[in-house]
Amino acid sequence: MTNPVGRAWWWPAGLFALPLAASLVLALQGAADVSAWARLFDDPALLPALALSVWVGAAATLLSLALALLIVTHLHGTPIWASIERALGALLAVPHAAFAVGFALLLMPSGLLLRLVASLMGWDSPPDLSTVHDPLGLALIAGLVCKELPFLLWSIAALLRPVAQSAQLRLQLQAAQAMGYAPASVWWRVLWPQLLPRLALPLLAVWAYGASVVDMALVLGPTQPPTLAQLAWVWLLDADAASNAQGAAAALLVALVVAAGALLAMAALRLLRPALRARQVRGDRPSAPRATALVPPLLGALALVYALVLAMLAFVSVASVWAFPSLWPQTVSFDAWQAVAGSLPVLARTSGLALASALTGVLLAVAWMETTPASWDRRAAPLVFATMLVPGVLLVAGIYQLMLSLRLDGSLAGLWLAHSLFTAPYALVALAPAYRGFDGRYEQTARALGRSRAAFLVRIKWPMLLAPVASALAVGFAVSVAQYLSTQFVGAGRHATVTTEALTLASGGQRTLLAAYALLQALLPALAFAAAWWLGRRQAHRLGMEIA
Repeated sequence: MTNPVGRAWWWPAGLFALPLAASLVLALQGAADVSAWARLFDDPALLPALALSVWVGAAATLLSLALALLIVTHLHGTPIWASIERALGALLAVPHAAFAVGFALLLMPSGLLLRLVASLMGWDSPPDLSTVHDPLGLALIAGLVCKELPFLLWSIAALLRPVAQSAQLRLQLQAAQAMGYAPASVWWRVLWPQLLPRLALPLLAVWAYGASVVDMALVLGPTQPPTLAQLAWVWLLDADAASNAQGAAAALLVALVVAAGALLAMAALRLLRPALRARQVRGDRPSAPRATALVPPLLGALALVYALVLAMLAFVSVASVWAFPSLWPQTVSFDAWQAVAGSLPVLARTSGLALASALTGVLLAVAWMETTPASWDRRAAPLVFATMLVPGVLLVAGIYQLMLSLRLDGSLAGLWLAHSLFTAPYALVALAPAYRGFDGRYEQTARALGRSRAAFLVRIKWPMLLAPVASALAVGFAVSVAQYLSTQFVGAGRHATVTTEALTLASGGQRTLLAAYALLQALLPALAFAAAWWLGRRQAHRLGMEIA
């Protein structure tokens, strides 16, 4: 159990909360221009972009939730579920932008999937199909589902992992099965009505991201019109002050749409809750849904998509001449990788910035854990999830105004602070379960032997928590590497990273270079997670040797 140190709790919370609150206030001030709102509502692209944002966000959220519920209902407690839990980290480590690029290379008219079809249909040129940037946003929805489904599965696994929750779950399943209920029926009628309200924040994060996504939308989303978040981003980047104000107003409108959607979902849940309780009480014994056979192929398809995405990035990065409909390139070249090797400053800046902001996030997370009781975690949840729930275009606009007032805009220091605002909450979420679960009797024993608190932390507690700390550091590193909006806006375009280079190339015709940068963006977090895994294994072996 963590012992709070006096009233020192305020400083880790303040270091994170004050810049975040100031950024949001400045963003709201920037969106307060009445004339900007008038121009926004007069813009003919507003309503189509708004409708598209709501459609994409809602469809991606509902599909991800439905698939997550289906998978957990039919596989939880099986060996397959244990394998899923082990694989989730690898899926989550793939950055959204890198996945979007590889997914686009699969789906585009000259991509691998239609090349396979062309060999069967006898096509000699790419078909005139909008498989990417389609007007309904179907490619963007599919990409979002592939990325958000692992996040929801990870959230559900974290919810069910505690010993008390797991034991209660087993008891309810056993009791219901003894009464003649099928396991799937118990999940739908008894367990999910209890668990879904506790998934509110992860679901809200999925909805907020889907309705306000920019990086994936630039690669996969519609262009005529684009989503509202894309419009806001274009206006915010404009050199004209009036366009900037209109972009700030559009960013606030995106946030209002996200909030309205969340309120509607809460109202719908309240209306449905009596019906769910009535079904729970009636005591009828329906047969289990016959969906069990569909779940393993669904998981196989998801794993195959991720494997194909990464394989396409590697393949296209060396396919300098690849005429349609050939399945193999006519010319293989490593020119793209030579160009990447010539951009070592970009790689060094990306890695250094990610490491610095990840360390900052982990230090803030550890400081929070060491200076606050566990009961404060619930109070901190809205603050922790703020960077996940507030649309990125609105938050980044406020962070830019904050850095501008501090004269840090366009500087590496400003980028470090901006990235740290995003890494800190993720580090806290990753570190909290292991940190709060640390056995307090170790500290009692150390104190009884005359050890100071500092000696206990440095020589006992932190070495024992090295694996989760390393994992939290890898999570923060991955979050920083994936930052696009904050890097481009706060950095004023002066400090290129692997992510900004990849998304800049996405609008051009250099596919080999685009694939190389996207693959590099995916490899950097993978290396960080591999290092964390190695440290964890090494520390576990060392502790095992000491105990033996």
